[in-house]
Amino acid sequence: MILNIAAYLFVPIDDADALAGRLRARAAADGLRGSMLVTPEGLNLFLAAEQATLRGFLDWLREDPRFATLHAKESWSEAVPFKRLRVKRKAEIITFRRSRSSPLEVGARAPVVTPETLARWIGQGHDDAGKRLVLLDTRNRQEVAYGTFAGALTLPIDKFTELPAALEEHREALRDATVVSFCTGGVRCEKAALWLRQDGWDNLLQLDDGILGYFEQAGGAGYEGGCFVFDERVALSPALRPLVDGGGIA
Repeated sequence: MILNIAAYLFVPIDDADALAGRLRARAAADGLRGSMLVTPEGLNLFLAAEQATLRGFLDWLREDPRFATLHAKESWSEAVPFKRLRVKRKAEIITFRRSRSSPLEVGARAPVVTPETLARWIGQGHDDAGKRLVLLDTRNRQEVAYGTFAGALTLPIDKFTELPAALEEHREALRDATVVSFCTGGVRCEKAALWLRQDGWDNLLQLDDGILGYFEQAGGAGYEGGCFVFDERVALSPALRPLVDGGGIA
């Protein structure tokens, strides 16, 4: 079986160009495939390989003190779901183009909800204070089409940069709710939740580790369909297995 990992970490990187070169050389030598984004604000990784090889690469990466806390969400496949290795130097971990949307700028993450806590809230229909619960999908319409949490607020966006404008019309209707934002692996929630809280959404939280972390830690309670992923598997079921033709569970 092939190990697939999704990981990101916000951390200052002042040698992004040089680091991208070192990562490319090591990953290529190891025969890894997938994508790595290297930015001044951190890393964003989607990689696949035989288990021992990929774990060895992650151990090597974590030897750099900057990346010692890198957490990888795992899933498995029968074949490598990437055609090649791509290492890109970017300005942002995920393009949002809004200031003070990174924990490095703000000094802290937005408040998080663990997968286990969210599963409990979904089951009881409200948060622990009794407030109504609204799940906010921060992904684009193509991703949402493969599945989302039952009853989630989804937005008609094609790019992450469109989210603030699309969400604005819902501001008043959501003032009395606890809003939990979610995305594939958590990185968009990091940016969206920070920026939105500074824009007055003080009732907005983020799902820690995103949908993939929820599947891994809490199963599929309250989720309908699959989660779109950025590789040849297309979408994963709550069991972290590929969907069949976008429909039934493999």
